[in-house]
Amino acid sequence: MPLDQLPRPQWLTFDCYGTLIQWDEGLQSAVVRILAAHPGSTPPPTAAQFLHVYDAHEHRLERTPPYRRFADVTRQSLRLTMEHFGLAYRPEDAETLTGSISRMPPFPEVVATLATLKQAGFRLCIISNTDDDIIAGNVAQLGGHIDRVITAQQAQAYKPARAIFDHAHAELGVTRDEVVHICASPHLDLAAARDLGFRCIWIDRGTGRKPLPDYQPDATVATLDRVPGLFQEAGWL
Repeated sequence: MPLDQLPRPQWLTFDCYGTLIQWDEGLQSAVVRILAAHPGSTPPPTAAQFLHVYDAHEHRLERTPPYRRFADVTRQSLRLTMEHFGLAYRPEDAETLTGSISRMPPFPEVVATLATLKQAGFRLCIISNTDDDIIAGNVAQLGGHIDRVITAQQAQAYKPARAIFDHAHAELGVTRDEVVHICASPHLDLAAARDLGFRCIWIDRGTGRKPLPDYQPDATVATLDRVPGLFQEAGWL
């Protein structure tokens, strides 16, 4: 549905990692450090090969009851991935990975764009598949513009499950028609937008992630700083 066919939203909701925060870059850097601490595997996996296996484990564990905290999902996914490549898992490897997440910085245009949206009267909320303590370090880098943070830990559910979005909308006191969600993840956020019917803008940062074959987002832009222009066209700015 075109953005302007429903009223101007009071709240904008955001995916965090990959949308606001440099997830792929930070994750790859952490994996490079972990692999460097385990010399001798033959042949050693590349960071891309390692992350391909890691992502599969992470997504599976997030969908498998019972709910686990993201830090636990990360540790288990890392352990299984290292076993896959014949590497000995150490607890400090998990600390390298989880500790790096909180320090991942925002994309260059993000803080200024959030300021523009906040000054225009929108309230800003993050909905993220993480733990409260992990995301706190990322939110601290966003210029104080974020009004609310909803995590999988709070909802006891991971995207794309309906439960985390229902929890977020209930906490914000809005219906699905009263928000616009801004995200970079097709298989998590776009899938939820397709299934639940909320308005959604896809930030396609050229990572190679493909759009869903059965869903068209309300708008697609390359970077977050294109969003105010979309809102001007909709008559919201």
